[in-house]
Order: sequence, then structure tokens, then C-alpha cells
Amino acid sequence: MLHLVIAEAELELVPRAIRDHPAIVNYARRRGKKPEEVLLDSTYHHSALKKLDDGERRGRPDIVHICLLNALESIANKEDKLRVYVHTRNDEVIHIKPETRIPRNYNRFVGLMESLFKKGAVPEELELLRLERKSLGKLVEEIKPDGVFVMHERGRLVKPPEFGKILADLENPLVIVGGFPHGDFRSETPWEKISLYNVPLMAWTIVNEIIINFEHWVL
Repeated sequence: MLHLVIAEAELELVPRAIRDHPAIVNYARRRGKKPEEVLLDSTYHHSALKKLDDGERRGRPDIVHICLLNALESIANKEDKLRVYVHTRNDEVIHIKPETRIPRNYNRFVGLMESLFKKGAVPEELELLRLERKSLGKLVEEIKPDGVFVMHERGRLVKPPEFGKILADLENPLVIVGGFPHGDFRSETPWEKISLYNVPLMAWTIVNEIIINFEHWVL
């Protein structure tokens, strides 16, 4: 079973410090919600993000959206060979059941995430998505993998097919992919660092390469 963690994802509700910013207030009003009920999104809240620490990398739900679409629609997931988790910058973890179907429409995805942050699980009776307070290290401990790999631009260069074989040879590997647009991890990542290419790649590209090359060896 391959465990895939989209880590330090820039997925969060609008933080208290900028809830009264005009860009936030107007956006929330247009959507019929309170400022504290909407996801931070750099597309709409660019001017407000300038007032936040790390503002240049925050408000990127789109990264999570594309990564989840790719992972959950993969053959590995359909064959019950994959488990996917999202860890956020605020140390929350989204547990995702493999039968979950993420909305393809981005606006519907945003609404789903807002509901998850508000309720803690969606749909509440099935808990296809469940939100918990949890650090990245704690999540790794709970999964109990027999190998942990962090995808990193300065990691050991391994060709994708070779990395797929490494994962397939383990019983319970875990791979961590950064869910942020640029920069480095803020959390402690004391595990082996791997790079699949000699220049940085988008998170969703890395997710695709990992899953496809893992599938080659296990299916």
C-alpha cells in the first residue's frame, strides 16, 4: 500500500489578521458567507496576502485540488493500492477515503473544503473526508511506514521508474509531496529526500510520476 501525503498544503480559511481587509470582506459578501468561513485564495485575495507572513506562498487551494484529482482517479487508487492524505500549514490532516470523488469544478471543490473546515467531516454521515488536528510527524507515526521519502529539489536524484521500483519493493511506503508553490518545508522532515528531475517540478506532476511509476511495478 502506497501512502501519499500532500504536506504543508496552502489550504486554510481566511486567518483572523486579514478578515476585515476589503478584498476579503467583498469576496465573502459576494458568496453570501462570513469572512471567516471562506478559503484563503491568492486569485481573489492577492492584496490581503501582502499583510501576512509567507503571504507569497499562501492561499493555494488549487494545488491540492489538482493533486487530489490526479491521485484519486488513478488506477492505483481504484485497485486499492493507494491512500491519500492532506496535511495543511496549520497542522491539520485531511483523511480521505479511497472511494471519494473530488469535484472536478474548482469552485465546487472550494465549497467542499469550506464545509469540511466548518463541520470536521463531509458528508457527516459517511466521513469521506475527515479533518483532524495533527502534525506531519504524528501522521507518519500513525501510518507506521517501512520507508518514508520526501520529494525535494535538493534530494538524491532518482529516475522515476527506479523510484517506482523502490516503492513497490516495500510493504508500506510513504511519500511526502509539498503542497505549496515554492520554498522549503516548514516542518521537520528528517526522512530521505528524493528528486525525480534536475529542475523543480509542480506538485501535481510529481504526484503523477510517483503513482504511474509505482503502478508499473505493482499492477
